Amino acid sequence: MAMESLMLPLGTPAPAFELRDVVSGQLYSLNSFSDKTALLIMFICRHCPYVVHVEQELAKLGRDYLDTGLGILAISSNDPGGYPDDAPPRLKEMAQRLGFTFPFCHDETQEVAKAYRAACTPDFYLFDRDHRLVYRGQLDDSRPSNGKPVTGRDLRAAIQAVLAGKAIDGAQRPSIGCSIKWKPGHAPPYA
Repeated sequence: MAMESLMLPLGTPAPAFELRDVVSGQLYSLNSFSDKTALLIMFICRHCPYVVHVEQELAKLGRDYLDTGLGILAISSNDPGGYPDDAPPRLKEMAQRLGFTFPFCHDETQEVAKAYRAACTPDFYLFDRDHRLVYRGQLDDSRPSNGKPVTGRDLRAAIQAVLAGKAIDGAQRPSIGCSIKWKPGHAPPYA
């Protein structure tokens, strides 16, 4: 079932996390990105058709911003018990197939998704140097089967603005995707 992101209030501080990359095994936290001008956190997964539709653009974002002030972290919070394609070994295959240049972590407890009030995949959160939320919304207007090209226009414009120290338009459109697949009994009140 498709749902929209919850549009966390702009200015919200990034919740702390500590997650392990499914490819390297390295542990990542908010402090891992303290030297960056901006931080993009993406809640994605392997099986969702909305993520599959944009996965090449997500990989391209990583390549395009590799040597800039943007830190990127992808997180999958889906229950691998109910959705085996979202288990860490399958996420690792996805990251390697797409050539992700950023860490892709599994949120085993789903507590990170809850802290960010993540609701769907994909769900994007862009933070400034002080780890304050400056953008939350869609990648672009493309959706599976609407015929519009995947460009990353909306998210890329926000990234360019924050890296240049410019204001980001507060009129932001929510991301749309599959709901986060919560473990039985773990769904937060907002789900």
